[in-house]
Amino acid sequence: MISLKEAMALSGLSHAHLRWLARKGKLEATRMGRDWFTTKKAVDLYLINDSRKYDPYKKRR
Repeated sequence: MISLKEAMALSGLSHAHLRWLARKGKLEATRMGRDWFTTKKAVDLYLINDSRKYDPYKKRR
């Protein structure tokens, strides 16, 4: 088990976004007290299956 802070370093995603993913069930994670924990495998699976694809040519608002 790794903390979301460690997952943040592995994935490049923000802590708040990882916490949101955990709450929504999009990232396999467990809450112990007030902190969330996940696994490196769960983070890797999320990043592989992430439906958001980066498009460098897409205009930003």
